[in-house]
Amino acid sequence: MLERSSRSATLLGLGAIALWSMLALLTARTEGIPPFQLTAITFGIGGLAGLAIVAARGRLSLLKQPAAAWALGLFGLFVYHGLYFTAMKLAPPAEVSLFAYLWPLLVVLLSAMLPGQGLRWTHVLGGLLGFAGVAALAFGKGGIAIEGRYALGYGLALVTAFVWAIYSVLSRRMAAVPTDAVAGFCLATAVLAGLTHLATETGVTPGAAQWAAMLGLGLGPVGAAFFLWDIGMKRGDIRFLGVASYATPVLSTLLMVLAGEAAPTLSLLGACGLIALGAVIARK
Repeated sequence: MLERSSRSATLLGLGAIALWSMLALLTARTEGIPPFQLTAITFGIGGLAGLAIVAARGRLSLLKQPAAAWALGLFGLFVYHGLYFTAMKLAPPAEVSLFAYLWPLLVVLLSAMLPGQGLRWTHVLGGLLGFAGVAALAFGKGGIAIEGRYALGYGLALVTAFVWAIYSVLSRRMAAVPTDAVAGFCLATAVLAGLTHLATETGVTPGAAQWAAMLGLGLGPVGAAFFLWDIGMKRGDIRFLGVASYATPVLSTLLMVLAGEAAPTLSLLGACGLIALGAVIARK
């Protein structure tokens, strides 16, 4: 990608956040598709679209990167999304989303440990408030409630938060790797997910609505968003983007409510408010 100023890179990172707000809703619309089949198809769409752009710009040679860069890319894309889509199949999407969206707070906390940074009491307080938001959701009464039968799905969602936060912060340490390489990471993720699907799942023939949702995922939240986020993490204001990412669960949950996937309860609003407040305080 062309060199961009920190402000422009930060704005592009905000674009990724906007796209991710649609992730939970679109994933819910793919009900019935096995998680790794879903991962393979959506990353195939996103990777091919990215590859076409990279090829058109004559930058295919940039897909050749060190093993460490590929390992980090696959850790963030393949591991995170394999776990996320699995969690979405094992537990209600609204609850999974709010557990998974602890990652913005973790980005703020982990970014404080980058060279030249430090961990202050505000970061710790912000973290406690973020977890208080999850607790408010867990014990709240209304349209959303935590049930023991979905414990595995909740646990996987929480693991995804750590995976994505680690990937995002470590991307800063690999700023020399061009964003064009993300196209290769997406395609490699699609291949690995496809192999995992063939080995562990029974394939399902998607219907028209499912294909539409997967196309939307592949071009947006599981496609363009990764390129935008890579630019933001490598050249933008990482702490600001970590805080701003807390708009994602709020927007995502609002979309879920509007789509009839979750109820607009006070516990839901309180959880979102506490998580967002925690991120703001952690930013100070």
